Amino acid sequence: MPEGADTVIQQELIESNDETGTISYYKDKIDPGSNVRLKGSQCKEGDLILKSGTLITPGAIGLLASVGVSKVATYSLPSVGCIITGDEIKEVGSTLKEGEIYNSNGPMLEAFLNEVGILNTTHYRATDDKDELQKVMDEALQKHDFLLLSGGISVGDYDFVKQCLEKAGVKELFYKIKQRPGKPLFAGKKDNKWIFALPGNPASVLSCFNLYVKPCLKFRLGFDNVWSPGQILPLREDQLKKQGFTFFLKGRIDGGEIKILDGQQSFNLQAFNTANCLVELEEQNEIVEMGTPVKVYNL
Repeated sequence: MPEGADTVIQQELIESNDETGTISYYKDKIDPGSNVRLKGSQCKEGDLILKSGTLITPGAIGLLASVGVSKVATYSLPSVGCIITGDEIKEVGSTLKEGEIYNSNGPMLEAFLNEVGILNTTHYRATDDKDELQKVMDEALQKHDFLLLSGGISVGDYDFVKQCLEKAGVKELFYKIKQRPGKPLFAGKKDNKWIFALPGNPASVLSCFNLYVKPCLKFRLGFDNVWSPGQILPLREDQLKKQGFTFFLKGRIDGGEIKILDGQQSFNLQAFNTANCLVELEEQNEIVEMGTPVKVYNL
């Protein structure tokens, strides 16, 4: 601004006279100091621009660029590997024989990982052979920061995952939780690597990924409060459950209430299409009455 000036008048508020070479305006329409951006009005020298742990959004990039910052230190994306186990699992597009099912867990895990920001996931397949599984697992553990396994973690004749994890030197953090779905969940670490062995049923994979894997991934990416529920809302209807297990049911937020969806069986994928949250029903309850506030975890 010219020295001595303290106000900027919009061009549309002035009248110019080409003959006299003058301009005029109505003083009562102008407030002194209008349309002036003073030095430091956005931020002053020494001000904090972005706190540590702030998510870098397009708006944050614009703010950084406005003060001349082209680079900031960020958390690196962890490398993730997924091992799908089971002779009966076939890829979409192939023809199923009796007793075979399509691989739904692999695409679902990849989609959930994409939402967290993990865009490049390495997928592995392992048949129901202990030696082959061990070889695939050892290879994946060398390459990735997070290893997710689907299936083979229970107590069936061909469930070799836990034995192979022990042989690979993975330290068990916990195994089996009093929850439904997803009781036989395994979590472990090896050096700085995180390992999660998820049950094979799709509902278990959905629940265990969102409640355990996603928070750990987000913590690794620098997020705070990763274990907190998204919100607490009242139930629309009474719910019956088995006492002694925490239930995580697929639900939908509707009008400030929680509607529990039909099709909660561990094999049933129907509710996945409309669910936008998981609803926690606590272990000690057998009847959760309508209107009870419950913890809600957004999907």
